[in-house]
Amino acid sequence: MLNKFISKIPPHKRGLIFISFAALMWSSGGLFIKVLTLDAFQISFYRSLIAVITIVVITLGRKKSLKFEPDAVSVLCSISYAFILILFVIATKLTTAANAIFLQFTAPIYLLVLEPVFLKTKFEKKNLIALFFCFAGMTLFFFGKLDMSNIQGNLFAIGSGISFALFSLFLKWKKQIHKSDNTIIYIVAGNFLVCLFCIPVIYDRLAIELNQLVILLFMGIFQIGISYIIFNEGIKYISATESMIIAMLEAVLNPIWVFIGIGEIPTKFSIAGSVIILLAIIWRNFFVKPEEIIKIVD
Repeated sequence: MLNKFISKIPPHKRGLIFISFAALMWSSGGLFIKVLTLDAFQISFYRSLIAVITIVVITLGRKKSLKFEPDAVSVLCSISYAFILILFVIATKLTTAANAIFLQFTAPIYLLVLEPVFLKTKFEKKNLIALFFCFAGMTLFFFGKLDMSNIQGNLFAIGSGISFALFSLFLKWKKQIHKSDNTIIYIVAGNFLVCLFCIPVIYDRLAIELNQLVILLFMGIFQIGISYIIFNEGIKYISATESMIIAMLEAVLNPIWVFIGIGEIPTKFSIAGSVIILLAIIWRNFFVKPEEIIKIVD
């Protein structure tokens, strides 16, 4: 019945709904990372382990392929995705949720530099303008009342953003040059790498409480697993640019859930920096030429 209802929704609107729903689930991550008393590596291990199982079971149940292509770009794509997950959890533990998510969402700005270098695309003047304002916004995150852990958290968040940009670059490389549309395997491989990376750190701290397990199950199944499957479906019907704009709902909602849940308030400098980054990315993407808008089909 649900499939019948969904099929009646126009394709473009269906894509917008799917991506919005995925972003809504992603946005819950900051609150649960803050609420859990486990450390970043414990959270990363269990969330990714549960996500791997979820995605593999659902994908195989839908009779989809999960074949991994063992070439350099595929490996780098999976590694960069693994670093997105780990660095973001560490950043959220060390700094505010707003700082972590908005500094991660600087990824599109790094792509403005990386794509011309690696994919031989044209670097435009408006990219330089967007870069200037985005980095100006980033500097504001380091103003105000900060301790060392907060500064470290901001740096880890920037690292997560760079990893996000590299993941997008390698994924685009696979699609454009290698003509590969098998994207979900890199999410599976990336989560598996997170587990391999974390297990030596937490092997003596694997025991967790029932309430912690419930939260981790939600994060692994819905916040990472099912949300990416939904995103993968939604992006069939809308442009990559549209998906990027809608995905910013995560950046807006993430600190709101944390504020509602535990009362964490970002500094006025962080709020100002967030607004500047959002406006820079939105301005750049709304002024993309029609021929630059690429649909990603899986």
